[in-house]
Amino acid sequence: MIAEKTIGKWTEELASKEPVPGGGGASALGGALGAALGQMVANLTVGKKRYADVEETMQQSLIHLRTLQEELLALADQDAEVFAPLAKAYGMPTESPEQKTEKTRVMEERLLAASLVPMQMMEKASDVLNILEELERKGSRMAVSDVGVAVQFARAALLGAVMNVYINTKSMNNREKARELNEKARQLIAEGVKKADEVYQRVQERLIGQER
Repeated sequence: MIAEKTIGKWTEELASKEPVPGGGGASALGGALGAALGQMVANLTVGKKRYADVEETMQQSLIHLRTLQEELLALADQDAEVFAPLAKAYGMPTESPEQKTEKTRVMEERLLAASLVPMQMMEKASDVLNILEELERKGSRMAVSDVGVAVQFARAALLGAVMNVYINTKSMNNREKARELNEKARQLIAEGVKKADEVYQRVQERLIGQER
């Protein structure tokens, strides 16, 4: 499990020629890092008299971001788990009509599974962005730069995970389902990237303003 490995060990595995971990796992890890940074911002805000009016909001943010961090790390593992059966399916025999039919059925099943995991990553990354947007407005001013960094991690998770959606839906025979998944992915990208860029821009403006 990714949560039990050192960063050095996991990145060595990522750098190897082995098929997993890959882009999906890296995307999930990026989202988890964004969630962790968000927690740091909330932790630097709670208990401060200056931010007493947002104490409850910060406490809730901590709970939600911790859950999202754990879910994204779990999805990194799931991404590897769904890839192995898909890779195996590509090698199924097709010598008889029955074998071809069975391979088509299995491939479709496993392509869908391999599409749904990165879709969940996208949904979780979007949830992280929603909380980061609030942290930018209400969190400690001393940690606003960390919100900006967190936003970029969550944004990258969103744009990275969608690659694994598209590469699998591209091979699906059920084009109606493929279009449904692609449309959902496009909507998450449009909304998430817009939000991430707006928050990041506000953070930049606040930091530049502090220099004047």
